[in-house]
Amino acid sequence: MSLRANRVSEQMKKELGEIISRKIKDPRIGFVTVTDVKVTGDLQQAVIYISVLGDEEQKQDTLKGLAKATGFIRAEIGQRIRLRKTPEISFEFDESIAYGNKIETLLKQIKED
Repeated sequence: MSLRANRVSEQMKKELGEIISRKIKDPRIGFVTVTDVKVTGDLQQAVIYISVLGDEEQKQDTLKGLAKATGFIRAEIGQRIRLRKTPEISFEFDESIAYGNKIETLLKQIKED
């Protein structure tokens, strides 16, 4: 990833937290944490990694709500970050947190045995 793409992803991560928590009023969207943003080198695409508090149904509802608000979120990012073209955005769950928790649980089990 280029230095510029890295800077844009960090800026987007910062702005997205505020946009999602303050600007979007969709009741389907639960407590969301933006864990990472990956922007392509040409700044055309951005994948936003999120973690959501709640069960599987709440997570899926949140993803649907965010998908519906994609246009609004892109417009907000476009206003806040001065770019010639705002990247296309998509949301994905950050599985690394769940993976880390699973490893921690397994290590505790090994230690107890």
